[in-house]
Amino acid sequence: MTSYRLFLSGLVQGVGFRPFIYRIAVKSGVKGYVKNLGGSEVEVRIEGNNLEIGKFFELLFTKMPKPAKIEEIKVLEEEVEGFKNFFIFKSGYSMKEPSQIPPDIAICDDCLKEILDSSNRRYRYAFNSCAYCGPRFSFLYSIPYDRENTSMNDFPLCEQCSLEYKDPNDERRFDAQGISCPTCGPKLFLETIRGERVEGDPIITTAKLISEGYIVAIKGIGGFHIAVNPFNDDAVLRLRERKKRPEKPFAIMAISIDEIRRRAFISEKEEGLLTSHERPIVLLMKRKEGYDLSKYVSPNLDREGFFLFYTPLHFLLLEAFPKHMLVMTSGNRHGSPMCVNEDCVREKLSQVVDYVLYYNRKIVNRVDDSVIRISRNRTFLLRRSRGYAPLWIKIRKKLIKDVIAVGAELQNAGGIGFDNKVVLTQYIGDTDEVDTLNDLLKYLDYFIKAYSLNPKIVVADKNPAYQSSIIAERMAREYGADLIRVQHHYAHILSVAADHGYENGVGIAIDGMGFGDDGNAWGGEIIAFDKEKYERISHLQYIPYVGGDINAKKPERMLALFLSTFMNWEEIRKFVGLNDIELKFLENATKKKGLLTSSVGRFLDSVSAFLGICKERTYEGEPAIKLEASSYGGKLLDFSFKTNGEEIVTNEAFKWLIEERDKFNVKDLAYTIQYRLGESLVKLALKVNPEKIFLSGGASVNEYILKGIEENSEGIEVLTPKRIPAGDGGIAFGQIYYSSFLAD
Repeated sequence: MTSYRLFLSGLVQGVGFRPFIYRIAVKSGVKGYVKNLGGSEVEVRIEGNNLEIGKFFELLFTKMPKPAKIEEIKVLEEEVEGFKNFFIFKSGYSMKEPSQIPPDIAICDDCLKEILDSSNRRYRYAFNSCAYCGPRFSFLYSIPYDRENTSMNDFPLCEQCSLEYKDPNDERRFDAQGISCPTCGPKLFLETIRGERVEGDPIITTAKLISEGYIVAIKGIGGFHIAVNPFNDDAVLRLRERKKRPEKPFAIMAISIDEIRRRAFISEKEEGLLTSHERPIVLLMKRKEGYDLSKYVSPNLDREGFFLFYTPLHFLLLEAFPKHMLVMTSGNRHGSPMCVNEDCVREKLSQVVDYVLYYNRKIVNRVDDSVIRISRNRTFLLRRSRGYAPLWIKIRKKLIKDVIAVGAELQNAGGIGFDNKVVLTQYIGDTDEVDTLNDLLKYLDYFIKAYSLNPKIVVADKNPAYQSSIIAERMAREYGADLIRVQHHYAHILSVAADHGYENGVGIAIDGMGFGDDGNAWGGEIIAFDKEKYERISHLQYIPYVGGDINAKKPERMLALFLSTFMNWEEIRKFVGLNDIELKFLENATKKKGLLTSSVGRFLDSVSAFLGICKERTYEGEPAIKLEASSYGGKLLDFSFKTNGEEIVTNEAFKWLIEERDKFNVKDLAYTIQYRLGESLVKLALKVNPEKIFLSGGASVNEYILKGIEENSEGIEVLTPKRIPAGDGGIAFGQIYYSSFLAD
């Protein structure tokens, strides 16, 4: 007889792992126990003869539940204690090895079959789940992952569910923490926004109301969606007016891949993402033939954001709605986090929605939908949240000290780092808003406590005006930690390097705006780096940035500033729609020394405005996104960017556009500018003979810039982010990686 103690870490809580261990222990004949530990890892004790022990390990690695993942296993030989049976012990609170906090998992096929089976006691039950699917992080107060640590603690198991929970032969519900049924589980309610209860089946009635043009707030896993009929122009426009969201696209939830396929082109890779247990929103190319969704769902864009249902409630609602697709957009007021309870909906969305469909289980952690797109056959996470967060990301370099990173400001996420692991928060949003900033603090604190960290380093962006930078100073004082600031674009490049396991190289960072080392607004940079040391070797031409961020909202202002580098202001009037007062202000301001920018985002905005594609920004990145959409099917024209020393001369593009605008159509001009920009960036990067080129920043997902880079890289591999967003949602990852070099 031999005895072993195993410590297993990875994704081993909240995925039916303890019941699995119990079943294979009984099957192999070993005795002992399994229990969760406070770090969210699992401890297993096994005793048996060599044959039994061997059988246990064979089953462990060949029959593991699909959502589970063992990343580390420690095996210690122990004295034989003589266990008589195998037990599932009550969870402990010590931490030997850290493990992953489970993310939310989309409904599995078996649970879906049950709600469709009229003979099953969970028929049409909107909260059906099992050991392999359902809410996890969104309803978890603290680890270890046990029912009493979730908001399911408010719903004691009925007799039948209790029997399933205790039955080791019930693979899907034995020791499954989130299970319930219509007798003991959460209940659905439909009310008017004023709180008046609506009688009848809440799901069928909600579907009917939406089909009639009403707008309904619907409680999902990680927060409220706002649902509306996507085939009804008036209803979609009404939602836009009420939500003060004139152009930003809405996401469409569908009941099946076939429904999506009728409206969009789907590659094999995109289908894999849509049907995965993460169920992200995937940006797909629209079909032109037979497209029946309202044109106001995603105005002037070539891509539509589609995703499949991921809860029983969503499925039943889509099944009851005649065309089986609904707009499902975030239930929030502009600039605020998504609502997670009914009080928030009634307070903040009272002028937006007509009805509220909700249930009486608490959402503990806000988790927005994740968003992905494929560009040039590369997968880009635009928003890393439900299904992906808070899974950690391993890096090849060990962190000597525990680290907090606060990220940037817009579309932000924070993170913590320890050992060789980085845990990014779920998507937080724009932390220039107080409520969102408080959420960043809340979730950083959540993970610090979950992993029992003692932070000694806090990392922030170099921009002193960021609210995230201000809270970093406060956190550094509270923890007695060192405060480190990392330049925005270097953090972008380091995030890709960390994702692929490199410590030096050459990177291209292309995005909207970041505080540069010289005090100017960077955004189109080529940087050579070796660990914590870096050198900016090239960048886009500096352009006056009079008035600061107002230029991001008004592309014609930025266009005027580009034109001012080679035109007088009387000539500029012919190309922009600004009034005399604004033009005079810009003219006077450009005569003085002031802030300059090398931003790719502002350059693309200006091209978009010049071509008449987008002259006013109503959501983040709109002019550049619409410029890209307008380029579909374009052909490459005879133009190339000049360089002047270390600068790419961007104003040459406008000289060329003025000469050629009447000779070629918009899509050819737009396509050429973007492609040639990528070409010029990579050619400058190649001058320093890199082994690899690291590409990041929000504009790196642009299909045509990326094509220009790839096709002119002369065989040098171009690496882009795999597990993190290319935009500012990945900044914290690069910040944490930077801190790892400081102990060398």
